[in-house]
Amino acid sequence: MENIDVKKLFEEPTLRQITVWARGVLQNKEARDVVVILTNAAWKSEGKYVQAFENYVDLPDRIYVPVRAYGRIADEPIESRYQYENADPEIIVLTEETLVKSTTLGYAGMTGYSSLVEGDTPKTLVVNTKRSPKEIAKFIPKDQLEKIKKIVTVDAFGMAEAVITLDGAEGVYDKSGIGVGISAALVGAVVKATGIVSYDAAINEVANKEAFKNGYDQCVIEEVSSVA
Repeated sequence: MENIDVKKLFEEPTLRQITVWARGVLQNKEARDVVVILTNAAWKSEGKYVQAFENYVDLPDRIYVPVRAYGRIADEPIESRYQYENADPEIIVLTEETLVKSTTLGYAGMTGYSSLVEGDTPKTLVVNTKRSPKEIAKFIPKDQLEKIKKIVTVDAFGMAEAVITLDGAEGVYDKSGIGVGISAALVGAVVKATGIVSYDAAINEVANKEAFKNGYDQCVIEEVSSVA
């Protein structure tokens, strides 16, 4: 009888995952906007299969608590649509720089911890910071840094203000608009560094087009091999 690798039965070769880390209440809208913009762009312009959602286990209504939002883009129907965490993100976005210092982010009393860098796919790390990629790399433990291919830095706070609101949470209408704040600049950096969606497709989904353009033009992209 032929041996079957069970893991390969669940592989989705075209699936690309995006995980955004943020600070609850202060920035969870920005994290949500990043994944909504990217997935909407992929769906509307390229007909991709997509998902965008938040991790409600993270308690997004708590101030400063690290929270996550997830995006998924694929050429084929997403089989893992009922898995509510990204196991192997290709793109990781941090809405503010201090999140990089806690590469294992967990909460007291939890039985498990969520690592900033999950899975084996080579990662692109995008950080909202004035620091250089080389400076950011210093805060990342070696075993985590080995999984990162590129570090991208962008001063999103210098390009827009974070929008603090619970509008849009849990699928309700977000009257503040999508991509009004720092998410626009972060998406610009993601598009420049990864090409996961086209420039034109992304900017069509962003309310703050100037911040998007600035994020795209002014982000700094470095291969980890050159800065670590």
